[in-house]
Amino acid sequence: MFMSRIHVRQITSAIVALLALSPAISQEQVVQLDYRINERVMLVPAGANHEARLETTVFKPNGSGPFPLIVINHGKDPGRPSLQPRDRFYHMAAAFVKRGYAVMVPMRQGFASSTGHYIDHGCDMRANGYTQADDVRDTLDFARTQPWIDSQHIIVAGQSYGGLATMALGTETLPGVRGLINFAGGLRDDSNGCDWRGALETAFADYGAKNKIPSLWMYGENDSLFGPDVAARLYSAFEGAGGKAKLVEYPAFKRDSHGMVASRDGEKVWMADTERFLKQIGMPTEKLYDFADQPAPPKTDFAVLDDIEAVPFLNASGREAYREYLTKLTPRAFAVSPGGQWCWTEEGEDPDARALATCSAKSAQPCTLYSVDDNVVWRGVRDEPNTMTAALSAAEAKPAAGGAVGSTGAN
Repeated sequence: MFMSRIHVRQITSAIVALLALSPAISQEQVVQLDYRINERVMLVPAGANHEARLETTVFKPNGSGPFPLIVINHGKDPGRPSLQPRDRFYHMAAAFVKRGYAVMVPMRQGFASSTGHYIDHGCDMRANGYTQADDVRDTLDFARTQPWIDSQHIIVAGQSYGGLATMALGTETLPGVRGLINFAGGLRDDSNGCDWRGALETAFADYGAKNKIPSLWMYGENDSLFGPDVAARLYSAFEGAGGKAKLVEYPAFKRDSHGMVASRDGEKVWMADTERFLKQIGMPTEKLYDFADQPAPPKTDFAVLDDIEAVPFLNASGREAYREYLTKLTPRAFAVSPGGQWCWTEEGEDPDARALATCSAKSAQPCTLYSVDDNVVWRGVRDEPNTMTAALSAAEAKPAAGGAVGSTGAN
């Protein structure tokens, strides 16, 4: 019998759906380190005898510190963990750096470029959480040895599978860790015979019975994986067993609240409750630093946004793709090339760069942004009719590669 296991994770990671065979592209080709918040990637020792190395993204304010610390834990993409790109939780990380925090985002063993092996306990959600928590604990042990970390002021957060790991971690005595934040924590397993809801309830009851650290939980009304009914069951199991937590159930967020914390617009949802929680556990909340957002490409008067026929170089399938792009939520971007290649992106980190990089990976000629969010940013001029007709005719004769970089629900 065919067995299907579905692990899906945060919306922050884009899934690339190619309409023609084309070279693969990694997120490392798309995302540049942000010098404004001192982003760097370091290897953190973990696992048995500390033989594994966790690919860990670090952000921090200028200066030598010591800074309070937040560790943010990722979810799981569908498929092989080693193919999952490096997570950054950029928008959340930037909000904390502005408040004087250092931020660490470790990729656990077997994920992305981390060494070691990913261990899957199937439908035993309790064991899955504890195994993933081991790498988070090793990250904390490493962080406490760093002179730029204030080892007495630490919080741990996690999204989806990372939220499950965070709550499992909270069963331990962790010096300096004052609170946990669980963003849509859980793990979904749709393989035959797995009652993943019941297994999660069992796991959270176990974590609650052993809980040592207060926590804030945030689950959204339109979460595609762990909706209000699941969130209520998990919270009831945790609190009923003796766990210390506050559950915030917030209204629908965009198309799927599961990826709220990774969204550019998510801060409006999570910040107020998070600040109240941080104050209660003696963590700083005052904004100490600021930096300008990356400048967006300027709007041009080339065409109105919904003028599909004005978009250069596209054949019929490309024009249909642009029509679909117009239905997507911001942040978003649409890129094109003279060869007829195109790509649209929605949500996630730096959609402009992702659209350009994915388009360029399929094109022999450079790609250019046509639209960003609700603006046309194309700086070219309208082609003469005969030039455009020739370009479109050539494109129709040979189907152009296209791509949609969208968002999906995730563990």
